[in-house]
Amino acid sequence: MKAQSVIPILRIFDEAKAKEFYVDWLGFKIDWEHRFEENFPLYMQVSAEGIQLHLSEHHGDGTPGTQLHIYCTGLKEFQQKLNNKNYKYGKPGLKETFYDTWSMTVHDPFGNQLIFDERKI
Repeated sequence: MKAQSVIPILRIFDEAKAKEFYVDWLGFKIDWEHRFEENFPLYMQVSAEGIQLHLSEHHGDGTPGTQLHIYCTGLKEFQQKLNNKNYKYGKPGLKETFYDTWSMTVHDPFGNQLIFDERKI
């Protein structure tokens, strides 16, 4: 077996807040959205730079407070880009970790944490 991708499901509770955080601030794009019927919970996929996430309003999909580690390059530039957007709910900093990375954690409006890590060279 060889995995081709891993796509986590993150629980969300508000479509507008999810889009403000993931699309407007982090720079993800919406790949698709799905509802079984009008006025039903949203299930959607967002992606950016090789990252795919499923965001779901459905009860039982994902658990609030989930932590994701996303290994990447260009973290310092990404951190600066986010801070330049002046998002009032997040001003992420960088820290060195015991596992030899630079790390930046952002918290979505639903308690989930995206931890971006860049290996030190």
